Amino acid sequence: MEPLKKRFDIKILGQELSVSSDSGDEHVAKVVGYVTERVEEIGRTAGKATTMNVAILTALNIADEYFKLKGENERIVRQLEARSENLIHLINELN
Repeated sequence: MEPLKKRFDIKILGQELSVSSDSGDEHVAKVVGYVTERVEEIGRTAGKATTMNVAILTALNIADEYFKLKGENERIVRQLEARSENLIHLINELN
């Protein structure tokens, strides 16, 4: 049975939105808090950028973080797989 989606009313960049999520309240609050924090940070450094430009710059920054973390995760997974194969090989040699 799929978790029920809950509706959340959020506000980012002065825009009120209703979103649905099957994540808990705490997770949604973390996500909204993170995006709000990044929007404010980029808004401070972007000078007189429009709200749309701040939103786009924020999306680009978050996407950049995502791809860097995804690449790091893939590197770690490859490393763990190689180590596992080495351990299996060593165990097989002992038998």
